[in-house]
Amino acid sequence: MNKVKIILAGPRGKMGLEALKMISETPQFELVAAIDSRNDGLQVKDLTGAPNSMDATVYDDIERCLDAIQADVLIDLTKPDIGKRHLEIALNYGVRTVIGTTGFTNEDLERLSQLAHDKKTGAIIAPNFAIGAILMMKFSQMAAKYLPDIEIIEKHHDQKLDAPSGTALKTAQLITEVREAKGQGHPDETEELTGSRGAEWQGIRIHSVRLPGLVAHQEVMFGGEGQLLTIRHDSMNRASFMPGVKMAIEHVMHIEGLVYGLENIME
Repeated sequence: MNKVKIILAGPRGKMGLEALKMISETPQFELVAAIDSRNDGLQVKDLTGAPNSMDATVYDDIERCLDAIQADVLIDLTKPDIGKRHLEIALNYGVRTVIGTTGFTNEDLERLSQLAHDKKTGAIIAPNFAIGAILMMKFSQMAAKYLPDIEIIEKHHDQKLDAPSGTALKTAQLITEVREAKGQGHPDETEELTGSRGAEWQGIRIHSVRLPGLVAHQEVMFGGEGQLLTIRHDSMNRASFMPGVKMAIEHVMHIEGLVYGLENIME
């Protein structure tokens, strides 16, 4: 069986280190290079916390890396602006791509979908790799058909750059596919402090919490006459994301075009 040759962008981050461990423990995967803004020319095994068996070279420039290395899949676990750039470059090189960053606009997705289609190359963008989080979003979409008064509370570590999270936005998008836009709360309510009612997406309120000690957590609350339904998911550590990363790598090898969200590759 031929191994899937992988380049990882973002090997020093907490997600990146977990991904290195997952790759090293998966017989059908092989790390062939890493992309990092520092440590150009070092071996991945020289990075703090990386498995000591990884002899792949670190590059500080994606195009120089792709010129030098034959790879099947690029995994990007960096930042939104870098992830967008890496996805576009990888597609132009004909390298399949799995992106674990958020911040893609509808215009970005349309443009990159067209590029993936033109290049006949697979790409997956996943706002969340946790299988349980994907189920939470799917269950929330089901519940919204019957309980349309909804608030989303997402909680993340205090180093997260974007708010609301990509998972919260994706949840709201899925819900609005089955729920008509509607106002919530008293029609004459006012905010004594601006933002106290949270952001709004077609009437759905979204609240973001950022505190040390958190990893990734979200609850979706549905209110009805005399009842309250809460659907909640908690990621206690970043190892919880690795089964989803592995699934995305395996799936992207067999598709052409862009998929946004792991829910679209889960049966």
